[in-house]
Formats: sequence, structure tokens, C-alpha cells
Amino acid sequence: MKKIFIAALILMMMVITGCGGSGGSGSDYKFDKKLVIGLDEEYAPMGFRDKDGNLIGFDIDLAKEAAKRLGTEFEFRPIDWDNKREEITSGNVDMLWNGTDITEERKEYMIYTKPYLENRQILMTKVNSGFDLYSESDLAGLRVGTQAGSSSRNYIESKPELMESFKEFKTYLNFKEAYEALDKNEVDVIISDETIARYTIYQIPNKFELAEVTIGPVCEIGIGFRKDEVALRDTIQKVFDEMIADGTTKKISEKWFHADIIKYRR
Repeated sequence: MKKIFIAALILMMMVITGCGGSGGSGSDYKFDKKLVIGLDEEYAPMGFRDKDGNLIGFDIDLAKEAAKRLGTEFEFRPIDWDNKREEITSGNVDMLWNGTDITEERKEYMIYTKPYLENRQILMTKVNSGFDLYSESDLAGLRVGTQAGSSSRNYIESKPELMESFKEFKTYLNFKEAYEALDKNEVDVIISDETIARYTIYQIPNKFELAEVTIGPVCEIGIGFRKDEVALRDTIQKVFDEMIADGTTKKISEKWFHADIIKYRR
């Protein structure tokens, strides 16, 4: 009877330790399928299409390097960023790796890696617009635009008195459309992620200019996962830390931003 009890106990422990699945913590993720990264395909320089239609970008380079080190491959799937909650909770994508702000609202349905970038929401106008912008209150009476589903939209909608002071508030499918609207004078000012704003100014000189006004809180950027994918999150974090330690992230950052903007948090 004692031997039977011991055997049963061992079997029970094997079941408990062996059936945690990919979402359990404390063990490496098993890459037995191609994982899908959801992204906004018009979010330069994080992820976007080049003139030949290929997906390229800062976060795409980081993800490809991580996949290579892990001996696997990621599929990059463009999504409507405004529907990111449904995309990841439904399992249509496994990760959001595309300049994804870490917010309390998103923590309701996602877990994140440690932050690897900081991101402000700042103002962009056309060169020589003549607007004197020193604080968010200076947006009163102006036509303001931003991306749907962005942190800036969420912030503006949480401040009804501020939004009501605008002449008009418009949202666009992505920041590319928002910048096109600004160029066509459909809006007076864009609230933009600082990363994309500085990249745009570098790529298209003498067209747009920044107003050094921070709109809302400074956000941190991480890689997002479904809440049950703890092991996947931890495995990606481990390889990302290795990429920081050996200088790979620095090289990729300098390629896209001409500076090392990676946030080193261990």
C-alpha cells in the first residue's frame, strides 16, 4: 500500500509540473508554432512598409534578432491598432511589438516586458505655422488631430474640457494619415508620439516642426502579451536583455534614430 501511495504521489507531481503549458512561469517557452506579432504597418520607424511593400522598422529589426537567437520565426501581421484589444485577446496575434505604450487600461488585458523606451506625446505643426504653443491650453480654438487608439487620443478624451476647447478634434487610422492631413491643412496641429515625430522630421526636412509641449503623462513602451502567456513574455525578456548586454539593441537603435534611445532597466 505504501508503494502504491508513493507511486501515485509521484504521478500526481509529474502531472502538476508537466501540464502548465506555455503560459506557466518559471520555464522557457516552447516554440512549437510560428508566433504572430501584431503591428500598425504605417507606424514609421517602428514598423512600416518600404517602397517595395516590405515590412521594415526598428521594432521589426529587434523582433527578427530575437527570433533568430531563439531559433524560431515570427510572422508580422498588420492590424487595425484601434482594435488591438480584440486582436490579442482573441488569439489572432500573440504579441504587440510596435511601440506599444504601457497603460493601466491595457494592463487589464495584457502583460508586458520591462519598458525599453520612453515616449512623450508632443505637438507637430507645419513649418512657419505661426501658432504659439507652450502648453496644452494653447490648443484652444485649433483643429487638432491624432491617431485612433493612441495614448494621445485616450488622454484627450479623458479631459472633456480640453477637448471642448478645440475648434475640432479628428482621429485617423494611423499617424501617416494624420501627417498627410496636417500637410493638406485639414488640421492645424497633430498630437504625435515623439518617436515618430522626430523620425518624420529627419526624413522630411523643412516641412514640419515640433512644439516642445508634452501632452499628458510620459509613457513607457514595452512588448505586450496575453495575460496567460507568462512563459512567452519571460523568454522574450531574457533574450532582449542579452541583446542589450551585447550591444545589439544599441546598433539597431543607432540605425533608426542615430542615437541609442533604449531604456536600460534591469
